[in-house]
Amino acid sequence: MLHDITADPRPHDAPHTRRGVVAAIADWSARHRAFAIGGWLALVALAVLSGALPLGEQASATDPGEAGVAENRIDAAGGYAVRENVLITGPGTAAAVADLVTALEAAPDAVADIGSPLSDHGERWQSGGAALVTFTILGPDAAYDANNAAVLAAVADVRAEHPGTELLQAGDATLSGAVDAGIKDDMRRAETTSLPLTVLVLLAVFGSLLAAGLPLLLAATSVAGAFGLLALLGHWVPFNGAGSAIVLLVGMAVGIDYSLFYLRRFREERAAGHDPATALRTTARTSGHVVAASGLTVIVCMAGLLITGIDVLKGLALGTALVVALAVIGSVTFLPALLALLRHRVDAARLPWLGKRRIQAAPSRFWARTAAAVVRRPLITGGLAAVFLLIAATPVIGLRLQDAAVTASLPPGASTAVDAARTMHDHFPGAATSARVVITPGAGDTLDQAELDTAVAALHDQAAASDGRLLEPITTTALGDALVIRVPLAGDTTGPEADAALAHLRDHALPNAFARTGTEHAVTGKTALPHDFTEQLTARTPYVIAFILLLAFALLAVTFRSWAIPLASIALNLLSIGAACGALAWVFQGGHLETLLGFTSYGGVVSWIPLFMFIILFGLSMDYHIFVLSRVAERRLAGAPRHDAITGGIAASAGVVSSAALIMTGVFSVFVTLSAIEYKMLGLGMALAILIDATIVRGVLLPAALALMGDRAWGRARQ
Repeated sequence: MLHDITADPRPHDAPHTRRGVVAAIADWSARHRAFAIGGWLALVALAVLSGALPLGEQASATDPGEAGVAENRIDAAGGYAVRENVLITGPGTAAAVADLVTALEAAPDAVADIGSPLSDHGERWQSGGAALVTFTILGPDAAYDANNAAVLAAVADVRAEHPGTELLQAGDATLSGAVDAGIKDDMRRAETTSLPLTVLVLLAVFGSLLAAGLPLLLAATSVAGAFGLLALLGHWVPFNGAGSAIVLLVGMAVGIDYSLFYLRRFREERAAGHDPATALRTTARTSGHVVAASGLTVIVCMAGLLITGIDVLKGLALGTALVVALAVIGSVTFLPALLALLRHRVDAARLPWLGKRRIQAAPSRFWARTAAAVVRRPLITGGLAAVFLLIAATPVIGLRLQDAAVTASLPPGASTAVDAARTMHDHFPGAATSARVVITPGAGDTLDQAELDTAVAALHDQAAASDGRLLEPITTTALGDALVIRVPLAGDTTGPEADAALAHLRDHALPNAFARTGTEHAVTGKTALPHDFTEQLTARTPYVIAFILLLAFALLAVTFRSWAIPLASIALNLLSIGAACGALAWVFQGGHLETLLGFTSYGGVVSWIPLFMFIILFGLSMDYHIFVLSRVAERRLAGAPRHDAITGGIAASAGVVSSAALIMTGVFSVFVTLSAIEYKMLGLGMALAILIDATIVRGVLLPAALALMGDRAWGRARQ
C-alpha cells in the first residue's frame, strides 16, 4: 500500500508503473482538459444554484438538554416572548420613568406586561438611584417588527425629552441583534482581509502571478460550491451562520494546501528534466494520493462531531466535510487539467527578483541541515523538543470550559446594546440576561391562573430566601397556553456563580414553588443554553476523541502498512495540539496579552473550541504528515540509507510544508483581529498549532522519531 502514495521506486523509464484510482482520474483529466475544466466549473455552478431552490425554511437546530426542551416549548406556544429592559439613571429619573411607562402604555397592541417602579412591588425595579423598566414586545412576524420599531421610537423620544437622564436599552431583541451584527461584521472583515493577505503570501511562495492564482482559484471554487450545497442541505440539516467563517477558513486552507502539494511536485519533476506529461503523471501518482489520503482523514475526523449529538456541531461537520471533499475532487480533476493546459507556462508572469528563486524547486538547505543534526542525535533533540511542548501544554491541566457571555464576547465599544447590558448588570445583576422558565400544563390539562399566581408569588419568596442566587425583578409573560417567567441569576451569566444559581433554580426553587400546580417547567436562557451545551459536549468528548484516534490509526496503518508510523503520528499530533491548547488557556483564561490582542478575559475558554481544534488540526496536520512521510518512504524504498532518506525527505518536503503553514497561519491569524472573543481564540489556537506542527513537529520530532524507530517504522512496507 505504501506505493499507492509515493513515487514508484523504479526509474521513470521503467516499462510499467502501477497506478492507483487517483492517478488514473488525474491522468484522464489531463488528457481531456476541456471536459475536466468545464465539468468542474459546471459542478460548482450547479452547487451554487442549488442553494437558491425554493424548498421552504431552513432546518432549525435543537439545543441540547433542558434548555433545548424549553426552547421547543416556546416555539410550540408561538415563539414570541421577547423581553426588553430600559435602565434609567441620572437626574430626572422619576420623570423619565413616568414618561416612558406612559408612552409604552399608549401602545397596548405593541407592548404588554410592563414592569417599573410604578408597578406593584415597585421596589423590585429600583436600585439606589437607578430604575428599570421592563416590558414584552408582542408579535408575531411582521407585527413584531413594527412593534419593535415603535418601542425604539418611544425610548428615543423619552431620551430626547430628558437630555440629562441616561436611558440604556438591553434585552432579548437588542442583544441578539448585536450578536448577529457582530458576526456579520466579522465575516465581512475576515473575507476582505484574508483574501488580500492570502494573495500576497501566495505570490511570495510561488514567485509567479499565474502559479499563485491556481491555488486561489481551486480554494475559491471549492468554497463557493460548498456554500451552495450547504444552502441546499440546510433545509434538512441545521447549519448555524456563525459556522460560515469556519467553513471559509478551512476551505481556503485545504484548497491552497492541496494545490501546493501538486505544484511543488510538478515543478520538481520538470526541474529533473521530465516532459510535462511525464511530470504530471508522477505528480498525480504521488501528490495526488497524498491529497486524497489527507482529505479522507480530515473528513473522517470531522465526522467525529456527529457523536456529540449537538445539532449546531452536526451542521459544522457537514459544512467542513463538504468543502474538503470538493477541494479533493478539484485537486484530482480540475488542477491536473489546468496544469496539462498550462504546461511550462504555469510559471509565467514571474515577479522580479523573487520569481526566479521561488520557481526553482530545490530542497531546503536549512531543513536539510536541521534534519541531519536531528538524526545524528535523535534522543537528545527529540527529547528536548518533546519536553518543550509538554511544558507549553501544562496550562491545559487547569483548563475551564466556559462559553463567553454576550457581555464578554464583544469588546467594550463594539455594541451599544452590549455596553448597555454591562451597565445594567452593575445596577440590576442578571436582568438583561435572565433565565427563562417555561411553564406548560401537564398532559390534558390547562393552566389555572389562580394556581399560577400563587406559584409565582412563592417563586418570589424562593428568590428572597436563595441567599442572593435568584434576583429581582422576576417578571411573567403569557405565551399561548404557556407562561414564561424571567428570573435574573447572580453572577456573570456563564460563570460558576451563575451556574450555581441555575442549579438552585432548577433543583429547588421551581419544584418548591410549582409542586402543587400539576404543570411542567423547563429552564432556558443565556445561562442555561451554554451550560447544557457544555455539559453534553463534555460528556461526549471522550467518545469523539477515541473515535478519531482509532480511525486515524486505521487509516495510517492501511496507508503505510505499519503500526509504528500511526502510533508515532498520533503522539506527535497530540503534542502539537496540546501545546496550542495550553497557549490558548494561558492567553485567554489567564488573561495574558489582553491589550495586544484586544480582549478582556472572562476566566475561561469557549467550550467547543478545544474539541474543534483537536478535530480539525488532527485532520489538517495529516496533510503535512502524510506528505513528509511519503517523501521519506519514497527514498527509503528506492534504496537510500535510512538517515539519508530521512534527511532528503524532510529537505524535499519542508519547502512546501513551510509555505502551506505560512499561508494557513496567515488565514487563521485574520480571525485574531476580529471582534468576537470566540474567533480570537479559534484564530490564535489554530495559527499556533499549525506553526508548531510545521516547525518543531515536522522539522525535529518527526525525523527524530523515524531515526529512533529505524526500519521498524515501515513494517511490511519494506518487503
